[in-house]
Amino acid sequence: MTSTQAITGCQMGDIAEHVFLSGDPARIDAITAGWTGCQEVCRVREFRIVSGQLEGLPVTAASTGIGAPSTAILVEELANLGARTLIRVGNSGGLDPSLEIGDLVITTAAIRDDGTSKSYVLPEFPAASHFEVIGALARAAQDSDRPCRLGVTWSFDAFYARNAVLGSDGTLQPMSFGAYPPPDFEARIHAIRATGALNCEMESGVLLTLATLYGLRAGCICVVSDRTPWPGPAAIDLGRNMDDCIAIATKAMLDLARS
Repeated sequence: MTSTQAITGCQMGDIAEHVFLSGDPARIDAITAGWTGCQEVCRVREFRIVSGQLEGLPVTAASTGIGAPSTAILVEELANLGARTLIRVGNSGGLDPSLEIGDLVITTAAIRDDGTSKSYVLPEFPAASHFEVIGALARAAQDSDRPCRLGVTWSFDAFYARNAVLGSDGTLQPMSFGAYPPPDFEARIHAIRATGALNCEMESGVLLTLATLYGLRAGCICVVSDRTPWPGPAAIDLGRNMDDCIAIATKAMLDLARS
């Protein structure tokens, strides 16, 4: 039986045990900037994968694309090829009113508001970050003297149907075309906020679910790049403090590899 993976085409030896994940293929260059011996082992659809050395440690950086289905495909294939520790470095929306654009959030657990993870396991199953990854990220943030919040992340499927804008009448309205209202739209946002969830994005739920099911270590650190209610494209900043986010994830990965 061949080890060549169905979607990425990667084979045994292409993937390191320690892997950084990014939604955006373009972010792979920033993650791997300080590495040596880099080799691109995949550039297929939304998946771009580069492997190299970080201070002598074999590492891989891989893009998941947007959302749970493509993230699940990638996690499956990375795990097949020996990946065992996964850290997502991404963007997110701020739910907690105290969060500002550019703040960092370490996910302790995710609310599974996606369909893909439910294809694997009952909805009641938790999507929890591995405690060792949480600890390593928190220590790296503290050592870097970079404020970072730890908390729950809302992980959903539909960017436009779940994100809200503030209407002229002060009510929350969906970003869907024509303001199409998904069921219980405003009530759901208020309910999620009432839980104390800090931020929202589209990959952590399935990543943490699969990692737990498969015995992998996984965690997430994200930049707050916009806030809910969504104030519009002019107020979104995908790059602010991303270098700090990558640096903390890098320090944490080295800590995990050496412990």
